[in-house]
Amino acid sequence: AGGGRALAADACPTLRTQLFAPDVATRVAAAACNENLLWYRPFIDTNGRMASATVAEGESSRLGDGASEAWRRVAVYWRESGLLPQMGGYAGAGECGYASGDRSNSPGCRAFVIDHPWSAAFVSWVMEKAGVPGFRPSASHFDYVREARVHPESSPFLYLDPATTRPAQGDLLCYVRVPGRAYGYAGLAAAIDGGADALNMHCDVVVAASPGNDGKAWMVGGNVQQGVTMRL
Repeated sequence: AGGGRALAADACPTLRTQLFAPDVATRVAAAACNENLLWYRPFIDTNGRMASATVAEGESSRLGDGASEAWRRVAVYWRESGLLPQMGGYAGAGECGYASGDRSNSPGCRAFVIDHPWSAAFVSWVMEKAGVPGFRPSASHFDYVREARVHPESSPFLYLDPATTRPAQGDLLCYVRVPGRAYGYAGLAAAIDGGADALNMHCDVVVAASPGNDGKAWMVGGNVQQGVTMRL
């Protein structure tokens, strides 16, 4: 899903109307951007400092549309990505099937939202919203990263080294979350090629990239500091 325009600043305000753009990369960026704007634009700078945060995932506070409660919006990501059936064995998941669409009090769904990482559900929701052909939603980032590595002919993504590949709008930038070990591009490739079937990971959506060669990218991810957060 790479490609699209390279911009020198936060592109989200101008992308918010591009959900039906003809190219898939723009649609991916627009879907991710709209959610960052909905969550009041939380942002992490290049030093890792949280520049702003207004609401958190478990709160009933309303998001920027004045209607969506934060926890119900996370339930929407689970439901509309089609991933709730995979989570049916976990307490509260069943309640999220209807709690995201009505105003009933649902402590079970709210607990589910807080207790289960939803960053992969957010990415899956973005890809579904953008109509990315060939993308298979998963509650684990590893699944679609492995798909890109093992089946590049059918995956909408290519498994590329971020050290040598310029970021582009619509890309995913992913890393392994394993304490005490940095896999890197080669290490993750070796793990996948060696038959690994699961690794804790996180992926952000690239919504814009610097037009120069400085490697800067503006990325949006879910479940980052308990919201849909942009980072540079």
